[in-house]
This record gives sequence, C-alpha cells and structure tokens, in this order.
Amino acid sequence: MSWSAKQYVAFEDERTRPARDLLAAVPAGDVRSAIDIGCGPGNSTELLVERFANATVRGLDSSADMIEAARKRLPQVQFDMADIDTWSEPGPFDVIFANAVLQWLPDHATLLPALVSKLAPGGSLAIQMPDNLNEHSHRLMREVAADGPWAGKLTGAAGLRTEMESASGYYSMLRPHCARVDIWRTTYHHPLAAGAAGVVEWFKGSGLRPFLDPLDETQRAQYLKQYEAAIVQAYPALADGSVLLPFPRLFIVATR
Repeated sequence: MSWSAKQYVAFEDERTRPARDLLAAVPAGDVRSAIDIGCGPGNSTELLVERFANATVRGLDSSADMIEAARKRLPQVQFDMADIDTWSEPGPFDVIFANAVLQWLPDHATLLPALVSKLAPGGSLAIQMPDNLNEHSHRLMREVAADGPWAGKLTGAAGLRTEMESASGYYSMLRPHCARVDIWRTTYHHPLAAGAAGVVEWFKGSGLRPFLDPLDETQRAQYLKQYEAAIVQAYPALADGSVLLPFPRLFIVATR
C-alpha cells in the first residue's frame, strides 16, 4: 500500500492533535530512549523530541516517502525503514509511541505484548488508533467498492484494516504484561470548510488508500466521484457550507 506524505499532512493540525493528547498521558519519568513506530512524516516524532529533550528519539516507518519527509523535517533524528510486525530490535525503550498505525496490523493479541516486551521496566507503550470502521465514512468506502466495475479489484481492500477489540479486550490483553493500563476513547469533531470534498481529501491520505491503490487513474476518479456523492448524503452541509466530521479514536497507555 502506498502512502503520500504530502496528502497526509494536508490535515496536519487535526492529525497531530490526537498524538499530542496521547503523549500528555504518558507518565513523566526519566525517559532516555523513545521511538516513534509508524512515524509518518515526523509530526508525532517532533512531539517526542519536544517532550523528551534529554532522550534519544528515533522513528521508523515502512514508507520511503514518509521517511524522506520525516528526515527533512527533523534532520537531527535517526529515521529507519522497517515493518513493525517484523521489527526485531529488542530495546529496551522507555517509550514506544504508535500513533494511528497499529490499526493496519493484524493479530494484536501477539503484537501488543511483543511491543511491551521491548520496554524497560516502568516504560510505556502509547497507542492511538482510529476507531471508525463503523462510521459512515468507512461504511461507504466498502459499499462503493462493492458497487462498480472495480469490485473485483477491491475484494480484499476492506480487510487491510484490523477489526479492533473492545476497550476491555485490550485491557485484558495487556494487563498481564503491565503494571498499569490506561484506556480511553475520544470522538473528535473536525469542521471541514470544503464540505464533502474535504471529507474525501481527508481520507485520501489514510482510509481510502487500500481502495484507491489497486485502481487505474480513470477508475480512481470514478470511485472518488461516487464516494463523494454518497458522502454528501451521509454528512449534510451546515449553514456555512462546512461539514462536521466525527472521528472516534481509541487510546492506550500500557506501562510495564
């Protein structure tokens, strides 16, 4: 799956706010080593650098485009290309930060305890994941994918996002490995001045990627046209022409 740093940062302030809220819940302490896994273009890594001024902060991502953007943004930070599910570095780390990335990876029951095992005693695994698969925005992605000449190409697109556990499921998964597990869910409501077109632009940098990547240019334009028409109905414009986009996210801070 391809990622575009330029498309992703089109809504950088909105995408960075959950990372900032997650970082605020990480326990204060003597953090000497922090790593941002799935660092994207470095916006979340920048928060770690600011918060942990005396720590060695690093980032990793599987996208060459994202890594290039992150290195330009923070030339003093080491960024490496790696897949999280095969990342073998043992640590220990005082903070492992995973902002809006683990929803793309399967088998959380194995992955999350494995990440905790890379923590130093007292270290924290901080996770934020979009919890929006049942929102209109994502339901319509699947419906449009199944209703068009592209259906055969998109049969596996919906499965690239992991079905998330409940809060109690994640608590039960992590508590045996941690001294403390803090879990909460927040729904942000983002005003998008461009209306339905703004919703489409937002998800072109994230949730729509599995549905757009397999298509040729003509099909991609047709898919997006049909998707936007459905979004117009699902998210009626407000009096000023904007749309308020609800965006639920799940947060976890697991301390070893």
